[in-house]
Amino acid sequence: MAEDDLATLRAANRPAPDGAPIPATDRTADNDRPTPTTPTTAPRWLNGVVIAGLVLAALNLRPAITSLGALMEEVRAGLGMSGTVAGLLTSVPALCFAAFGIAAPRLARRRGPGTVVCAGMAAIAVGVAVRPFTGGTAGFVTASALALAGIAVSNVLLPVIIKNWFPDRVGPMTGIYSMALALGTSLAAATTVPLTSALGGWRPGLAVWAALAVAAVLPWALVLRRRATTPVPGAAHRTEDRPIRIAASPTAWSLAVFFGLQATAAYITMGWMPQIFRDAGVSAGTAGVLLAVTMALGVPLSFVLPRLATRMRHQGPLAAGLGLCGLAGYTGLWLAPASGAWLWALLMGVSNCAFPLALTMIGMRATSAAGVVKLSAFAQSVGYLISLPGPLLVGALYQHSGGWGIPIALMAGLMVPQIAVGVLAGRDRRIEDET
Repeated sequence: MAEDDLATLRAANRPAPDGAPIPATDRTADNDRPTPTTPTTAPRWLNGVVIAGLVLAALNLRPAITSLGALMEEVRAGLGMSGTVAGLLTSVPALCFAAFGIAAPRLARRRGPGTVVCAGMAAIAVGVAVRPFTGGTAGFVTASALALAGIAVSNVLLPVIIKNWFPDRVGPMTGIYSMALALGTSLAAATTVPLTSALGGWRPGLAVWAALAVAAVLPWALVLRRRATTPVPGAAHRTEDRPIRIAASPTAWSLAVFFGLQATAAYITMGWMPQIFRDAGVSAGTAGVLLAVTMALGVPLSFVLPRLATRMRHQGPLAAGLGLCGLAGYTGLWLAPASGAWLWALLMGVSNCAFPLALTMIGMRATSAAGVVKLSAFAQSVGYLISLPGPLLVGALYQHSGGWGIPIALMAGLMVPQIAVGVLAGRDRRIEDET
């Protein structure tokens, strides 16, 4: 992965494979010298279609996970899962994101990032629609993996599409993308339980989210059909004089570890927070709403935080502040989970905004489009590998200890290294200069 150049916008005087903009210069196949291209201009409405595609794709990046978290107890009973197997199920997203995220640059180089995202949305639709009706745990996990593969490649490539199409608006566009992602997360958490009651069971309550993924396929299909090209100004499309050896960059490693620790916290929250509240005496419906509040808080904050981050030379203070909110929230969950439930949900919602901060830093820590895709794939793939043990370990500790004290102590302890590496990742550096 470290040696692969993503030619997202490959040379010259021909349409990009998915209609993405192409730079004014690019490499030839035979040497590393920039070769001028003749830019053409796409219709102005195409940018609007791309924005719609970004928003709809972002809306689909978490419902497959948070809808399951809201119904974990029903799914466990329906499929006969143990607590350990359920913990493994909450680790499947991180495993798929790591495994399929590594493949995203190669897929995008061969097919174009827009094509891969479009296929990813179709995979989400099929996986989410099929998994509740597979009849067993193995089929449920397999169909979930299909949906999560679509999410994984989109996770990696949507920041690249933002960098390519909107190089001068990385902060605002990342804010819109992050806000839509948070909205989809909270929408699934808040409405899955009521939808389950209205539709007559947990199976249709989970499958209904496939419709949102179907809607996300449409704008990307239109972009691919158009196959337009347009020049994109600015340094975002500067070609490198030498290959980017991403594994040699200290900033890339700091960002990968930060991404991994925030993902650990996020997937533990999405997978287990409703159960923590339910075990404390909170009703299933209220527990789902509390998770929705946690995720919904990310909607406005995810819009504001990337804008704020791009105006700062050092994003470390933001990473530290978010980590401290998480530490306070976990402490509250340990001391008084039911009586202070709404406050802990709010604090965890603020803490979860480490995700849009990480996405923003991915766009800021690289100068070129090739650098962004390499950093995005590296940080997310390594990060999700780091996050793999977290949800599984929490499930095992919960089952064997008989309570939430030890698992919550683990969650709180992980906030400390998250703060430390977040400060390192926030330094004003570029991976091209380090490698």
